[in-house]
Amino acid sequence: MKKRLTEAQFLAAIKDLKIGQRTIDIARGVLVEGRPQAEFVTSLGLSKGAVSQAVSRVWGATKGNLPEGFEQVAAVLPEYQAFIVKKWAENAKRK
Repeated sequence: MKKRLTEAQFLAAIKDLKIGQRTIDIARGVLVEGRPQAEFVTSLGLSKGAVSQAVSRVWGATKGNLPEGFEQVAAVLPEYQAFIVKKWAENAKRK
């Protein structure tokens, strides 16, 4: 499952983090914009681990940062059921 955040979720996650601007830029690129981590490895000359750590730092801050009445889940489903769940997730984001 690809880790993704809306801009609002991202801003809420980084609000209290003590991280530098480059970490913010990398994490926003991957989590909000959907850019591959390898792009930052190449463009910034960083190791895969450094880029992964930047993303993980912000992603980890999102735990417990869900709207009231929502729960984050991960599941392995047949293709059609996964399609339905993804549609539900899209609708929930709009709310």
